[in-house]
Amino acid sequence: MRLFIEHFIEWIIKGCGYISAFIVLLIVFFLFREGISFLNSSPLEEHYGLYVNIQNPITKLSDNQVKDIFDQKIVNWNQIGGHDDLIKRISVNELDDHFTKEQLGSNFEYLSVCVNRYIDTVPGAIAFFSERQLAISPNTKEITLEKISLGKFLTGLEWFPTAQPAAIMGTLPLLLGTLLVSFFAILFALPLGLAASIYLAEIADERVRKILKPIIELLSGIPSVVYGFFGLVVIVPFLQKVFNLPVGETALAGSILLAIMALPTIITVSEDAIRTCPRAMKEASLALGASHWQTIRKVILPYASSGITAAAILGIGRAIGETMAVLMVTGNAAVIPKSLIQPVRTIPATIAAELGEAPFGGLHFKALFALACILFIITLITNLLVERMSANRRTS
Repeated sequence: MRLFIEHFIEWIIKGCGYISAFIVLLIVFFLFREGISFLNSSPLEEHYGLYVNIQNPITKLSDNQVKDIFDQKIVNWNQIGGHDDLIKRISVNELDDHFTKEQLGSNFEYLSVCVNRYIDTVPGAIAFFSERQLAISPNTKEITLEKISLGKFLTGLEWFPTAQPAAIMGTLPLLLGTLLVSFFAILFALPLGLAASIYLAEIADERVRKILKPIIELLSGIPSVVYGFFGLVVIVPFLQKVFNLPVGETALAGSILLAIMALPTIITVSEDAIRTCPRAMKEASLALGASHWQTIRKVILPYASSGITAAAILGIGRAIGETMAVLMVTGNAAVIPKSLIQPVRTIPATIAAELGEAPFGGLHFKALFALACILFIITLITNLLVERMSANRRTS
């Protein structure tokens, strides 16, 4: 009976492990399935199209060209290789500018006739309508748009997923914003964290350490939204006043806040690594005439270097994945960052801010999953580096 109970408990433990692994794999599969399905899609909304006269030589446009046409930055077809005709835009929101209610009909039953006639008679006309709204005539053709490729998604300079008629989805500003904020966060946090860990491990007496260590570990348990409020109330106004900025929500505010949030991780892991230095090595160094500081610099820190590196990488992982606090203090401007004192937007903040407004299963929704895939890959690389550092540490 006892043997049966032991086997039964063993099966339960194994089953829990397999179920957990299966759930994780299922989540990863779902994440990448949604993210990858977004690629090679048209930037136009489903069932919508751009229509021109069949005599127009332009057959294909990029998403940026469509945006510039409807933003009136491109006003003549000859700017993109077409005839010398002014571009006349028409969409469902501009019908009143071109037709009377009598022409359209009480239930818009003459919409297709009016729009096709407009395209036939107005040189340079371009119409943006749904396939369900418009039945095109033989003299009207649909312009194809360049598909969203992986290269364009990663290197695009603009992020306007809700732009009409074509979405612009370039993640480079978001990626650079994430890396900039994370890099300076770890740059601020690492010296402070390393100094604090050396103090706790080698200088502070045991009574002080027992007081400080739980307090530092407690900081890692504070919800990120509390850090966000602190940043919004203290850091943002301070930076706005010091640098005389119109707004204090900047990359610098995000870096400082993330540095504060990464400190507990860096201090805890580094202090544990420093304390693993064998007592015999320290005593041998002191016996040879080295001072305490020389022993720390020449013996203890080199011995704990792999652990300290792992602490730094874990801090980077904490900074890269942070969402709410960064969303509150960085200004959320999806632009290429040129300095630390301008607003930026990070990938986690973008997902948190836009997921609620993206239509389920739509292009915008899938693009956010693709962003999550990028974040997953960055975090995976960070964790693999930590594993590698930990393996080196065990070997040494």
